Amino acid sequence: MTKRKSFLIFIIILLLAFVAGNLAYPDPLNNGLDFLNSRLRQGFGGQAKFKIPHFIEIPFKLGLDLQGGTHLIYQADLKGIDSADRKNALDGLRDIIERRVNLFGVSEPVIQIEEQSQRLIVELAGVKDIKEAINMIGQTPFLEFKEQKSQEIVDKIIAKQKEIQGKTYEEIQTIPDWQLAFEDPFASTQLTGRYLDKAELAFEPTTNKPIVTIQFDEEGSNLFEQLTTNNVGKPLAIYIDNAIISSPTVQEAISGGRAQISGTFTINEAKQLVSNLNSGALPVPISLVSQETIGPSLGQDSLNKSLKAGMIGFILVIIFMIVFYRLPGILASLTLITYIALNLSLFKLIPVTLTLAGIAGFILSIGMAVDANILIFSRIREELRQGKGFLISLEDGFKKAWPSVRDGNFTIILVALILFSLGTSFVKGFALTLIIGNLLGIFSAIFITNNLLRCFVGTKFEKFNWLWR
Repeated sequence: MTKRKSFLIFIIILLLAFVAGNLAYPDPLNNGLDFLNSRLRQGFGGQAKFKIPHFIEIPFKLGLDLQGGTHLIYQADLKGIDSADRKNALDGLRDIIERRVNLFGVSEPVIQIEEQSQRLIVELAGVKDIKEAINMIGQTPFLEFKEQKSQEIVDKIIAKQKEIQGKTYEEIQTIPDWQLAFEDPFASTQLTGRYLDKAELAFEPTTNKPIVTIQFDEEGSNLFEQLTTNNVGKPLAIYIDNAIISSPTVQEAISGGRAQISGTFTINEAKQLVSNLNSGALPVPISLVSQETIGPSLGQDSLNKSLKAGMIGFILVIIFMIVFYRLPGILASLTLITYIALNLSLFKLIPVTLTLAGIAGFILSIGMAVDANILIFSRIREELRQGKGFLISLEDGFKKAWPSVRDGNFTIILVALILFSLGTSFVKGFALTLIIGNLLGIFSAIFITNNLLRCFVGTKFEKFNWLWR
């Protein structure tokens, strides 16, 4: 490699480090630019029109455990859904809740499902008011169509309801089969809000009362046609959040998947129902089983402790590298600083939602990056002790160290990919930062460290053996 090419690569590394460092932490540069702009205004008597713009500022996205927020757990009721369709129902539930939360401007919500327990976990970073978070989700209605049970069962329910009228709760309990009076005369069907395409506000042509018209998707249209075909002459009940809204009698089979919800709506109530339905009617009913608020002070304390631990570890690593590897250790420390700046820049650009687990993955990846440099330097030392020239020792050292660097990093990446695909939100954060860190660690060792060492080829420094061995 010529001196000119080495110098050019060195400039590229410096520019890369400058851009990455200021993207990760732009405050010092922007403060300096503010000072310079103020000097320019003073020099032109306060009339300077030219102003040096700030370097781009992109904030880190912090997770629930660092920023604070709300953690909610909902239980999904899947008893009316076939086991083969439950996964699709849960996936639809997750998508609808996420869309609903996004309408309120909550950035990076973490919404995941636990298939085995049939639970929905909602993490809303930055939302400190639990009532606000619950309202975001709870305002989304559960839409359901129900068909009437057999006439025999309905007659028994009506008769039992008449029998308990005017009686106290204690008296009701003495009546045989009193529970029958509280049964729903309508049975659930497969037609729910999961098949809803759109909802619109309309008015009855004769009474001018507000109604809500709904249109189902293709699959829902088929279900609706089949449902109306099987229930001609019978009532078909429309439920919103397990409360009956309307129970019109089916006159004939209805194709096209269009229906209407009528009731004692005001115009504002009908508009609100349309808005909620279009935001996504829940495919299955859910109930809140756990709620927790994580305060910002706790998150900030955790963040400060994590940063302190990371800084102490970083300083100890630099001291170790310089003491044991001398000049290569100094170069490795510069590479490590660039590596950290590149990591933090990517975390902002992707963006990566940082959690405590994610920071742990990042710190672990720093250790892997240092390990790659140690393998390379150890190999170079061995080549130099065999009496080889400096350039040949560099080339052979990198060539022989590469299999170990490659295998070690790619093994970690493979494990991290498995964790990312199978883990929960915090495990995913740990795996993602570990993957990014290891990929950048390979790049920094092979490109940055390699080229920084080559800058000393042909200089008087390569003759000082104590610097390298």
